[in-house]
Amino acid sequence: MGIEARVNRILFILVLGISLTSQAATPSIIGQWRTIDDETGKPSSIVDIFKVGSEYRGKVIQLINPDEPNPTCHNCPGDKNGKPVVGLEILWGMKETKPNDEWADGRILDPRKGKTYKCRMRLMPGGNTLSVRGFIGFSLLGRSQNWYRAQ
Repeated sequence: MGIEARVNRILFILVLGISLTSQAATPSIIGQWRTIDDETGKPSSIVDIFKVGSEYRGKVIQLINPDEPNPTCHNCPGDKNGKPVVGLEILWGMKETKPNDEWADGRILDPRKGKTYKCRMRLMPGGNTLSVRGFIGFSLLGRSQNWYRAQ
């Protein structure tokens, strides 16, 4: 086999390997996300999403320009009531539903209102935008926000 044939074979193997590697990389929601207030359109917090077992959870790690210093969750249910918003787990029970880059069956807490909603999330193409939908009953009765990867 000539040198040109060997070079072509090596290039083919490299391109094939790179292609398979990029296809095997599954997008992830793990990391820090900048939330946008759907009423004002301004950034409101940074939420860290992490995985515990097969469940995805998220907690507020920073508030952006809060109305008051060190706010607490005044109307939150159960053990979350009266807790500081920074450090509060606001997302839990999320399960990945393949192959659609979606996560569902979890709950999300709105610390301003103290209400808990069912939640569904979808990672948008490119992996830097997370569409988050909180709803009551079924998905048509709710509201959506886009969160943007903070890192």
